[in-house]
Amino acid sequence: MNTTTFSVLNRPSQIEKLSTQIFDLVIIGGGITGAGIALDASARGLKVCLVEKNDFASGTSNKSTKLIHGGLRYLKNFEISLVRESGSERAIVHNLAPHLVTPQKMLLPLIEGGTYGKLMTALGLKVYDFLADVKGDDKRKMLDKEETLDKEPLLDKQTIIGGGLYAEYRTDDARLTIEILKKATALGATVVNYCEMMSFNYDSYSKIESLNCKDLNTKNAFIVKAKNYVSAAGPWVDQVRKRDNALNKKRLHLTKGIHLVFPFEKLPVKQSIYFDVSDGRMIFAIPRGRITYVGTTDTDYSGSLDRVVATKEDASYLLNAINSMFKTVHLTIDDIQSNWAGLRPLIHEDNKSASELSRKDEIFVSNSGLISMAGGKLTGYRKMAYRALEAVLKTYHTKEEVSDFKASTTETIALVNPPLKSEDEVIAYQLKIEKLLSNQGITDGYYAWYLASSYGKQADIIVEKAKAFKSNNALENLVRAELWYGIHHEMINTLNDFFIRRTGRLYFDIESVKKYMNIISKDCSNYLNWDVDKTQSEIEKLNLSLKDATTYYDEDFK
Repeated sequence: MNTTTFSVLNRPSQIEKLSTQIFDLVIIGGGITGAGIALDASARGLKVCLVEKNDFASGTSNKSTKLIHGGLRYLKNFEISLVRESGSERAIVHNLAPHLVTPQKMLLPLIEGGTYGKLMTALGLKVYDFLADVKGDDKRKMLDKEETLDKEPLLDKQTIIGGGLYAEYRTDDARLTIEILKKATALGATVVNYCEMMSFNYDSYSKIESLNCKDLNTKNAFIVKAKNYVSAAGPWVDQVRKRDNALNKKRLHLTKGIHLVFPFEKLPVKQSIYFDVSDGRMIFAIPRGRITYVGTTDTDYSGSLDRVVATKEDASYLLNAINSMFKTVHLTIDDIQSNWAGLRPLIHEDNKSASELSRKDEIFVSNSGLISMAGGKLTGYRKMAYRALEAVLKTYHTKEEVSDFKASTTETIALVNPPLKSEDEVIAYQLKIEKLLSNQGITDGYYAWYLASSYGKQADIIVEKAKAFKSNNALENLVRAELWYGIHHEMINTLNDFFIRRTGRLYFDIESVKKYMNIISKDCSNYLNWDVDKTQSEIEKLNLSLKDATTYYDEDFK
């Protein structure tokens, strides 16, 4: 196998195209929404460019509950169309990347005196299955008390009266974003991280003519030209609109959600659980590898967009919820391994609380021609992309102008090549990786699961590359091979890119971050030609991320 070939996601060549070509569409924002638009547009035949001021998936798209889910809670607000769309999208995205979007049975325990009774839960889950077009073994099943406790022995025997079992899908949101961007680039899109859109340039009719952009790595400034401009900036959508002098009564309402990560032995749930708490909110507890994570909160937010953190109040809320549901675990703040905190860019509605706001998306079009995609959720990224592209195509005035563009085909575009086509193929491939790792001295099956579920068949490249590193520590060789792959194939620019967005180690394997920080920083320095000051700066940024993932502040940063 030739492990020295570079993928199309190569930053220097992308930067060169960015400043020398005229595009059909420029996308501002490299989260899941922007990535989805880039893939749909490039697959239709548009010449596409995407710029992201930080790293790909560095905002909301790395801070979700990491579920491609149908939104059972939206039934409570009678958001029928949102449930129907989300439900159908789950199966589609699972088929596009079955290693990365995996089915999870979700247990909804019923508690004596709780919010939901047996009859309403049975009816709600049946309606949910109908709207989401759930088939076969994924259909909901109602459980009696004994069956519920068999599914999850940690539940309180004194209060449990039964449960409902239904299907959801777990994912890694940041890796999903990266794979979509890689596929878009393979289809011709030009995508660049650490490239900030500074301002708009206008023609004599006050229409956007070009963007002033800055490469934050080199500090070089350049102009990007296109026929259409879409902002998919998530929580920063209103900031981009402000630069376009396009803010009006339509605006975002930001809410914050945090998740806590525990070592599995501290919260050893047998399966994913979705439970209600005293204030009427719903909380997830999801086992993943060696950890269990719990979330999420939902509070109004007016602090810094660039540094969102968990507070003591946030942590206490989730700890109280966990300890109330699982009477025997007695978790404290000292048991938390790490956390993540992120923002939801919801559409503002007067007189509605954070938890009452809809998760629907909406498109704002300014007089300058800027199309802003606001709101939405991870599960709906394909449909959001479709709606954004429909808005773009409406700007063309004749059929002849759009005749060269195809219809949307993202429902059938496998995200990873070569693809894994089914759950059975994923399991078989994981066993193959397990044998290959065993030959290198790694016998813990966790690493085969981690590589297969994160990279699919691209893990072949990483496992093969690990042989090139000659340390006596096989796990060190493997993590260095991961870095090599990420730099050469996934546009890693910083230590945070690697430890947070490409591998999820800061959240799910935080001890490995501390263990391999020095060797990874040395390799980054060699690959990316960092000088001593740059290397030290990146280490300091990673240490700040470590602090934020393990600290509970008195209040949000303003």
